Amino acid sequence: MKKLLISTALVAITSVAATSVQAQGVSACLITKTDTNPFFVKMREGAEAAAAQAGITLRSYAGRVDGDHETQVAAIETCIADGASGILITASDTSSIVGAVTQARDAGLLVIALDTPLEPIDAANATFATDNFLAGELIGQWAAASLGDAAGDARIAMLDLAVSQPSVDVLRNQGFLQGFGIDLGDANRIGDETDARIVGNDVTAGNEEGGRRAMENLLAIDPMINVVYTINEPAAAGAYEALRSIGRENDVLIVSVDGGCPGVQNVADGVIGATSQQYPLRMAALGIEAIAAFAADGTMPENTPGKDFFDTGVALVTDIPADGVDSINVAEGQNLCWG
Repeated sequence: MKKLLISTALVAITSVAATSVQAQGVSACLITKTDTNPFFVKMREGAEAAAAQAGITLRSYAGRVDGDHETQVAAIETCIADGASGILITASDTSSIVGAVTQARDAGLLVIALDTPLEPIDAANATFATDNFLAGELIGQWAAASLGDAAGDARIAMLDLAVSQPSVDVLRNQGFLQGFGIDLGDANRIGDETDARIVGNDVTAGNEEGGRRAMENLLAIDPMINVVYTINEPAAAGAYEALRSIGRENDVLIVSVDGGCPGVQNVADGVIGATSQQYPLRMAALGIEAIAAFAADGTMPENTPGKDFFDTGVALVTDIPADGVDSINVAEGQNLCWG
């Protein structure tokens, strides 16, 4: 089979990728964690537009709630039975889904993981995703550079996603710590670092209420926290509310990852100091392009050189640039945001 290396500029994406392969009569499936999260809504928009351009029939499925593994398995089985050429999936359970993915591949479907790598990553034919370690590293570098010499005495709160430590959670967390200049323990684990600047880790479930509660818990340990890492922007908004309730909203750096429009607006409003922006529309559009090429002549997608996935881009968004850290401003981030 031939290989396909999809050319890409990391940030310049304001419309769907142009699909050069026409694939009338071909069908594909998009399976997301939910159909309400703005990230997945934008992903579906990208897939729908690219599928229409390529002449592909697209069927979309989603879990009833985040974490609904069984519905995703049922969707894969339906896609196999319907004779789809390929599946794009953001897996709720990255290891348990592997059995169903293997069945799809054995049936001749191209399976591409979007955003969240499977465990192991090569369980899918390809992964189209943000470099989540780099996303974390960028906000860590920005926070350290913004503090300057004071970074050596920082008091850091780590607001993660879940105790189960799914892969994206680990990558963002560990990337932030490395970017900040903290020695990692096991890079595949959360919370085993020994640096005294880390006050502690707590979980947020990736939502605002969880972020508020986790921030309150860590402030009870150390009320002088001055740097807050958050898994995503809703968690960051919750952390800000907890800080505002004790009058500390103006003297704590909050950093995050996602790049949704509400999160970028929070950067503009000073709630978040900087966020790393990812591009879900682009992930899905390029995934459909890959399925079209595969259906046409067996062409397989190829990883970004030096990585075990296809990198769909990330950019640091802030209006307070830091020396030595590449970034785009809020106006640029708003042009590229989603949700």
